[in-house]
Amino acid sequence: MTPTPDAHDLLSLAGETVLVTGASGNIGGGIARRLAEAGAEIVVHCHRDKASAASLVEELGSGMIVQADLGDADAVDAMFAASRPTMVVNNAAAQPVQALDTMRFDDWRAMMTTNLDGAFLVTQCAAQSWGDAGGAIVNIASIEGSDPAAGHAHYATSKAGLIMFSRAAALEYGPSGIRVNCVSPGLIDRDGLADDWPDGVSRWQEQSPLGRLGTPKDVADAVLFLLSPAARWISGINLVVDGGMSAQSRW
Repeated sequence: MTPTPDAHDLLSLAGETVLVTGASGNIGGGIARRLAEAGAEIVVHCHRDKASAASLVEELGSGMIVQADLGDADAVDAMFAASRPTMVVNNAAAQPVQALDTMRFDDWRAMMTTNLDGAFLVTQCAAQSWGDAGGAIVNIASIEGSDPAAGHAHYATSKAGLIMFSRAAALEYGPSGIRVNCVSPGLIDRDGLADDWPDGVSRWQEQSPLGRLGTPKDVADAVLFLLSPAARWISGINLVVDGGMSAQSRW
């Protein structure tokens, strides 16, 4: 029988090494900071922005930077060999706005490579590295995986695929003690968002039952829970973090 941790240790990640992909971004940085507070050693992944990754590691006071193209299987293998994480957060993503009738096939494929192929390669590599030792993976999807917005056909499709991939991976890797879950955030605040999209921010604040935008910490706390011993018997779920927006009637 799996031992039950004491209540004060339920959210501890002491002794764990967590790879956070896309960690130099808004949500990724928030996740990395919260998991470090919980005692984890953080592996900060970046693709191009190594300066921001270095700044984050300096802020955390420890950690490791890995730079890799997550669409390259050999690069992912090398990243794991160098960092040896015991847990993974697949957060790296792109979210451009583009109308479907002007979208090129190359644009579509680039989105799938960034948002879906990378999670596949990282998850598969993690499972092969861990064997029967167990582990935990959290994939960052979006509420657009079930409720798409105009101009986001490729993004919404990639996130819907990530949600289903998480369920399938949980099913296949569960016998090895590997838990796979998903977090689907709603609209998350960032510097300049209100200036870039004032109408959207205003509508969200008016319609959201909790009356505000989400923050990176809101997402990070959901990720911490799903990685932690508190979620030891939870796998294959999609935890929606959207201030109650998805609970509203659509008619």
